Amino acid sequence: MNILNILDEIEKVDGEVYERLNPRRKAMKDFFNFGTKVAAAAVPLALGSMFKAAYGQTTATVEQVLQYALTLEYLESEFYIKAVATAGLIPAGAALGAITTIRDHESQHVTFFRSAITSLGKTPVSKPTFDFTAGNGSGTGPFSKVFTDYDTFLAVSQVFEDTGVRAFKGQAPNLLRQGAVLTAALNVHSVEARHASHIRQMRKARGANVKPWITGKDNGIGLAAVQASYDGEELDTQAGVKITGINGQAITFNAATEAFDEPLTMAQVLAIVDPFIV
Repeated sequence: MNILNILDEIEKVDGEVYERLNPRRKAMKDFFNFGTKVAAAAVPLALGSMFKAAYGQTTATVEQVLQYALTLEYLESEFYIKAVATAGLIPAGAALGAITTIRDHESQHVTFFRSAITSLGKTPVSKPTFDFTAGNGSGTGPFSKVFTDYDTFLAVSQVFEDTGVRAFKGQAPNLLRQGAVLTAALNVHSVEARHASHIRQMRKARGANVKPWITGKDNGIGLAAVQASYDGEELDTQAGVKITGINGQAITFNAATEAFDEPLTMAQVLAIVDPFIV
C-alpha cells in the first residue's frame, strides 16, 4: 500500500489534504513507522485513525448529531405551526408577524437537517408525536394552557429557544471540520439565539421580569419544571479565567454570567424535552 498514492487521490477531491495533515507531522511519522512494523492488513486501521484526526468526527457521529438536531427542530417547528394555527392565541399585528417568522425559520431548519442527513445516505428520523403541555402524552402537564393562554405560550417558547441555543453550542465540537454542515449548523444556532432574545423581549413587554439574555441560572418563569434548561448557566469563569471583577474592573456576577451561553450535552437536552414527547 502506497500512502502517497492514496494522498494523491484524496488531493483530487480535497486540495487542502496536505494542509490538514501538515500540523500532524508526528502522526504521519508514527504512521510510517507503524506501517514498517505490522502486517499490511493492519495499515487501513491506522490510516483511518489518521484521517479521523485530520477531518474530525466519524460519519456515524455526524449523523447522530444531525438526527438529534432534527428532532429538536421538529419540536420547535410543530410548536409554532400549531400556535399560529390556533385562532385567538397570538395577538394580531407585530406579535403574530414575529411568531409566524419564527415558525417559518423552524420549518426551514427541519428541511435543512433532513437534507443534510439524506446527503450522508441516511434516513431522517420520523417526527415524533408531541405533548406541548409537557405531560408525556397526558395533555395535562405543567403547561396545560400552552395554546389557550398567550403568556404560557410565550413562556414555553422561551424555554424551547433557550434550550435550543445551548443544545447547538453543545454539539458544535462534534461537527468540527465538517465544512458546510458546521457553517449551516452555526447559522441555525445564531437564528435560535435571535429567537430567544426576541421571545424574551416579547415577554418583558407583557410585564415578565426577564432580560433578552439569561442571568445566572434564573429561568425567568418561576417553575421548577423548566429549571434543567437553565442549570449550569451561572458560571462566571471562562477558559479558566474568572470574569467577575477581572483586572479590577467592576464586572458583576450577573454581567459575567449574561455574557456567555453554556452548552448542554445531548443527554441533558433529551431529558429536558422528554416530557414533551409522547
